[in-house]
Amino acid sequence: MSNAFMILCLLLLLVLFQSQKLNQELKEANKRLQSASPIVIDESSGKFKFKSGSAELNPQLKNYISTNISPAIKNNLKEREIDFIQIIGHTDGEGINQNSNLDRTLEIVAQGTQPVSKLSAGSNADLGLMRALAVVQELQTTGLQNVEFRAYSAAQLYLPNGQLARPDRQADETRRRIEIRFIPPGVETES
Repeated sequence: MSNAFMILCLLLLLVLFQSQKLNQELKEANKRLQSASPIVIDESSGKFKFKSGSAELNPQLKNYISTNISPAIKNNLKEREIDFIQIIGHTDGEGINQNSNLDRTLEIVAQGTQPVSKLSAGSNADLGLMRALAVVQELQTTGLQNVEFRAYSAAQLYLPNGQLARPDRQADETRRRIEIRFIPPGVETES
């Protein structure tokens, strides 16, 4: 009877240790799958403001992307499992009164065969997307060619604090920004 009790205790102890090891592995895997904190390029980042109606990256912003943003992205890619990276362009509410050519030209710019300067925004939604694409193209020159980037536009919808913006058609450089979000792999579900 005592041998059976000892064997049972030993098995229970083995199960307990195995459970603790599995729990630790799950915690580490969960940490790798968590989304990294977003990176925001805005007026507080320095002299990196977008001119009103423009998606052009000034030399200071290009340098900032190369020396700060790209290394931060590379670090996040090492530490976490990232499925893709969202680049979201934000604008102020100032109207754009020109014709867009995105319907005819967007895909070739998104593929990287043409510069963003070939695009002409007809709306803030266009302009936000153009700014996001300009940042994607710049990031790809810093050794991040094999990373999947997805460019999006939030147009003038959201304030820097995340609140939905009220209608405001004034130029406001504090609202012109780029947001970079790291998206972990999704959970596959059975059909």
